[in-house]
Amino acid sequence: MANAKHYFKKEKQGVRPKKYFGQHFLNDESIAQNIAEALDYSSIDKLIEIGPGTGMLTKYLLQQPVDVYAFEIDRESTAYLEEYYKNPLNDHTNLKILEQDFLKADVIRLINSNNFGVIGNFPYNISSQILFKTIELRAYVPQFAGMFQMEVAKRICADSGNKTYGILSVLTQAFFKTEYLFTVKPNVFNPPPKVDSGVIKLSRRENYKLDCDEQLFFKVVKTAFQQRRKTLRNSLKTFNLSDELKAEDVFNLRPERLDYKEFITLTQKIAQDAV
Repeated sequence: MANAKHYFKKEKQGVRPKKYFGQHFLNDESIAQNIAEALDYSSIDKLIEIGPGTGMLTKYLLQQPVDVYAFEIDRESTAYLEEYYKNPLNDHTNLKILEQDFLKADVIRLINSNNFGVIGNFPYNISSQILFKTIELRAYVPQFAGMFQMEVAKRICADSGNKTYGILSVLTQAFFKTEYLFTVKPNVFNPPPKVDSGVIKLSRRENYKLDCDEQLFFKVVKTAFQQRRKTLRNSLKTFNLSDELKAEDVFNLRPERLDYKEFITLTQKIAQDAV
């Protein structure tokens, strides 16, 4: 049997970051620890990590009082994680390694929980999709923390009126309180990305069920920002609104001027107008 030194000091052999997976492996222990400690673990009973790679963040997640479900589609990474964390001398029973695509997986069935957190150093090329799926799963996810391209992270947390404020901002903030935690420079990754990264935290709002038709809300927000330089009167033409409704002052505004609460009110008015 191999000794403990083999497992705990083994180099990450055979795990190469792959461009087509958008992989940039984090090498900084302190940053990994800070991400892991961003969540309030008293509010969740299980945790999903997306894209663990070589396990830099995983190591600190396993110190938390929850079961960790690591979703990883790279076979080299899953093989390494299995060898490092599931061997006879270092068997973390609170770690489940799933070689599955989080975006396609039936998450609720796989982890059998209605109260879980989501965390990760997310591949840039699917980070927005990860966020949208988390929003879809909002009834189950009270806590979320993760690393995005800095531009995307700041967009998610942007206030209305900010030039970066958009669809991601409104749809996220309608259901979660957003917090930009810190910026991460490229030199702590292998390979270094060409841009800075940003770590954010989302905490689900107490009243996360909107006081409007939620499907219509999504449609209104997305349609409004598809032509963000136009006023709402022009960008929402496809809704065939009455002249009386379009005469209201809100339709003189561009979509970035409305916060999520004002979009809820606008959705209510559009629904009433259609009756």
